[in-house]
Amino acid sequence: MKLGLSSYSLFSALKAKEITILEAIQWVADQGGEHIEIVPNLGFTLDEVNLVDEIRDKAAEVGIAISNYAIGADFLKEEEASYQAEIERVQREVDIANRLGVKLMRHDVASRPIQECTIKQFEEDLPRLVAACQQIADYAAQYGITTSVENHGYFVQASDRVQTLINHVDRANFRTTLDVGNFLCADENPVAAVKKNIAFATMVHIKDFYHRPASQYPGEGWLQTIAGDYLRGSIIGHGDINLREILKIIKESGYDGYISVEFEGMEECQQGSKLSMDNVRRLWKQMD
Repeated sequence: MKLGLSSYSLFSALKAKEITILEAIQWVADQGGEHIEIVPNLGFTLDEVNLVDEIRDKAAEVGIAISNYAIGADFLKEEEASYQAEIERVQREVDIANRLGVKLMRHDVASRPIQECTIKQFEEDLPRLVAACQQIADYAAQYGITTSVENHGYFVQASDRVQTLINHVDRANFRTTLDVGNFLCADENPVAAVKKNIAFATMVHIKDFYHRPASQYPGEGWLQTIAGDYLRGSIIGHGDINLREILKIIKESGYDGYISVEFEGMEECQQGSKLSMDNVRRLWKQMD
């Protein structure tokens, strides 16, 4: 296991300008992290070429890897010109990933309002999503980069939909960034979903949620699942997801790539991220 942190975990501090992305890299290294995942537009942007180089150089300086470059994208464009423009924009992001020195890159594919997240709609949209992902994966292949879809955004969140997209794209360098917690947003048991999709993972996000049924409204600060249940991010190990079983599945699968802590709780982000990383290490060692 190579444990590190998604920069998204430090979003509140980055957004408030309490730390810079370069200071975040140093902070991850100081906590014993082995890598950082770069997620721009959440507290910082990569509009300046110099910052891309500075991030790459800072990671090398402190001795950690840049594991993954994760960006947003949406290929559900009504106009053909807009659809092609979005593909070309993501290809330019692949160029940034190459400049960062990463070999893994996650891009979104689509999102829809919950009421439109039907299997019928997914089947109708699938060909355009597949074609876009194929073009981007083919473009990334020149750099030796593997692109991936993450199970989030409701529309392409369930394990079977992720697998369907991967199988239809049919590229060796298109896989999944597997978020162990996000399956709950689609009301899918995370343990079962991780079992189904770990073989397709090139990157793993460890996340934890508090989970309450739809009939028990817990107040403000919670998001809802497709079926109306309530979720709130927690320090990893404090929530309701069976992380011991999930980490066991990951370990026994033979997965030996990057594991990225993604903290989404209400606690102060540096404290929450540190405790989350410590808990993942502790739980992983208990399985030795």
